[in-house]
Amino acid sequence: MSSDGLTPEERGRYARHLMLPELGVEGQERLKASSVLCVGAGGLGSSLLLYLAAAGVGRIGIVDGDVVELSNLQRQVIHGSSSIGVSKAQSAANRIAELNPLCRVEVHERMIESSNALELIGGYDLVCDGSDNFPTRFLVNDACVLSRRPLIYGSVQRFDGQVSVFNATSDSPNYRDLLPEPPPAGAVPSCSEAGVMGVMPGLIGLLQATE
Repeated sequence: MSSDGLTPEERGRYARHLMLPELGVEGQERLKASSVLCVGAGGLGSSLLLYLAAAGVGRIGIVDGDVVELSNLQRQVIHGSSSIGVSKAQSAANRIAELNPLCRVEVHERMIESSNALELIGGYDLVCDGSDNFPTRFLVNDACVLSRRPLIYGSVQRFDGQVSVFNATSDSPNYRDLLPEPPPAGAVPSCSEAGVMGVMPGLIGLLQATE
C-alpha cells in the first residue's frame, strides 16, 4: 500500500479518477471509506449499484426481498438470464463481485420494513432509494430523517423519471416536503400496470449515482 492509503491495484483501477483535480487521491480515499445502502436491486438499483461499485465505494448494502423474473430483464440490467429465480440482492452482489472485488457488499435478502428500517439505515453513511412503491418511499424517507442520513431519491413511470437529494443537512427538505402524504391506493399505477421504457430506470439510477 502506498503512503496515500491506496494499494497499487486501487491506483490502477481508479487511475482515471485520480487524474481529476476535483477528485484525486483524497476523493478516492473518501469513496473507499464510505458506505451506501441501496434499497432495491431492480431497475433503478441496477445502474446505480454498478456505478457505485465501479467508482470505488468501499461498502455497499443491498436490501431486496424479491427474486429475478424474466420480465425484469428488460430494464434491470444488473441481472442476467441465468439469475432468473435467484434473489435480486444476491444476483446484484454476484455481479458487483465480478465488476469490482475490492468493494465489500452486504446482502440483505428481505424487504425494508418499519421493524428493520432504522437498524439497516443507521449502519450506512447514505441511502439511495430504488424502491417502486409509495409506502416504501415514505418509510425510507422517515427512517433517514430520524437517522439523520442523506437520501438520494429516484422514481420512474413510463417515459418519465425524477431524482432528488433529500435530508442532506439538518435543515434540508425531505420527501414529505415534496409529497406530504402517499396518494390514495390505485391513484398512481405501478410499472407493472402502466409499463416503463427500459432505459428510463437506468438513466435515473445513473443520476442518483452522480449525486
